[in-house]
Amino acid sequence: MARVTKIVRGNRVVPLRDGAVRIAVVADTHSAPHPRVDALLRAAAPDAILHAGDIGDLEVLRGLAAIAPLHAVRGNIDEHAHDLPDELTIDLVEEGGARAIRFLLIHIAVYGPKLRAEVATQARADQAALVVCGHSHVPFIGTDKGLTVFNPGSIGPRRFTLPIVFGMIELRDRRLTMHHVSCETGARWAPA
Repeated sequence: MARVTKIVRGNRVVPLRDGAVRIAVVADTHSAPHPRVDALLRAAAPDAILHAGDIGDLEVLRGLAAIAPLHAVRGNIDEHAHDLPDELTIDLVEEGGARAIRFLLIHIAVYGPKLRAEVATQARADQAALVVCGHSHVPFIGTDKGLTVFNPGSIGPRRFTLPIVFGMIELRDRRLTMHHVSCETGARWAPA
């Protein structure tokens, strides 16, 4: 059985507790994450947290980094976040050094449920199997252009009637699963 032992982002390595990997994914905090999100993320005990942009006040990142190792990209409102990249490629690496899966973390990636052509091209060039994005505030799990797409929704102020949710990605025994968690109820969220 292959076990995932670390997350690699460039030269930065995050060792993992066991063969399973739990990654929390947040986006679109807009300086005001939901008040329950810290407690819910701590309870989820992620190995890492991804922030898919539109952070707002960078203090938000410090709070998330106190929970788990954090990987973040700049969103369209984050022009002040000069030290953050516009996109990241993140590998989950198995014992022995083989890549289990590669993510492309980017803020704007879709038009509705469709992956933007330039993002699909970039993901393929980077050999990423999963595109993780934000921007729309719409929680979404799907496939397009042969790639899996995951939008965690938003944990920031409510937009229209959209839920306030974050995402969880788990890789166990080479099986990838994803779901959303409601910040208001703490329960798994699914569209009605």
